[in-house]
Amino acid sequence: MAERSGSPHVGSCLSCVDILVSLYFGILRLDPWSQRDVFILSKGHAAMALYSTLALKGFFQADFLKGYYQNKGTLPAHLDRFTGRGVEVSAGSLGHGFNMGLGMAYGFKKKKSGRRVFALIGDGESQEGSIWEGALFAPKMGLDNFTGIIDCNNLQGYGRPKEVCAYEPIREKWQAFGWKTLEVDGHSHTDLIAALKEGNQGKPKMIIARTVKGKGVSFMEDQLIWHYYLVTEEHRSRALNELQ
Repeated sequence: MAERSGSPHVGSCLSCVDILVSLYFGILRLDPWSQRDVFILSKGHAAMALYSTLALKGFFQADFLKGYYQNKGTLPAHLDRFTGRGVEVSAGSLGHGFNMGLGMAYGFKKKKSGRRVFALIGDGESQEGSIWEGALFAPKMGLDNFTGIIDCNNLQGYGRPKEVCAYEPIREKWQAFGWKTLEVDGHSHTDLIAALKEGNQGKPKMIIARTVKGKGVSFMEDQLIWHYYLVTEEHRSRALNELQ
């Protein structure tokens, strides 16, 4: 998709795709659809990872992906909830999807519904003030039906988070805000699923997933340029050989 469309953000997709696979193939309750769990990709620039996961899960045909980021195509570079089944919100402006998810979780609580909400944010996104408004709101409302995951790949658009706007110690911060907080290897499906299944103990839960930008492709791993760099045919061939 990245090579065909000439679009960026493949590094961001590779850092979070294990999280999405763990959720969709190990955690989310999707049947019946009217009572499904909701997943929100708040870091909407990683849309290719979500689209790929939805296609593998059977939400739409794989050919649908060929229209990604094309004129008169099927799927936009940032999420639009009207473009495909399973895309729950429009996202891309960082800090918004997280709080939309909290609003949904609050609504489910008010209706005494058993539906749950999961939202994935980026570590750079966690610098947004709106994220910390949500961090205050969720414990106050007892949203133990909400789980957040931070894709902590230690790179954002313009550098290391500590160079831009440091957030560490991130686990202690979320704990201080009243969240149940766990830290895991964000590329271990076993660890991710165990953390996602662990009870919330009456609190909203935040999972800090330590990841690597560009995971699985040696020349992309932990490289800032792969936030925006475009995939050429040569890059694609080398990357697919390594991934296979």
